Amino acid sequence: MKNATMILRILLGFIYLVFGLDYFLHFIPYQPMHTGRVEAFKEGLKGVGYFYPMIKSIQIAGGISLLINRYAAFSAVALFPISLNVLLFHTILVPSGWLMGVFLIVPNVFLGFAYWKYYKPMFVKKPVV
Repeated sequence: MKNATMILRILLGFIYLVFGLDYFLHFIPYQPMHTGRVEAFKEGLKGVGYFYPMIKSIQIAGGISLLINRYAAFSAVALFPISLNVLLFHTILVPSGWLMGVFLIVPNVFLGFAYWKYYKPMFVKKPVV
């Protein structure tokens, strides 16, 4: 379990770091040709102005955190909504890219189980202050 956690933590951290940095540095050569709903969705997010830089910054910070194993449990939780959105985007809007969603959600869910002892205190029915 310990080795699998380490491998999946590093894999997820690497993926998020690379794709987060690519947004700012443009070192991955690809030209996505999207139309219709996909284009409207992406243009809407870009049009807001802050959304993509914010998400990509979270990806970079979370990726580094997972790679160096500092605040990894927190980063796994912070990255989970992004992983879920990538999975849904690539299975519903661009089905040809479903595998990318799987490469993000599977390690993220696995880390959720591996770090469960850190999350368990948050699931208290009635917290005492």
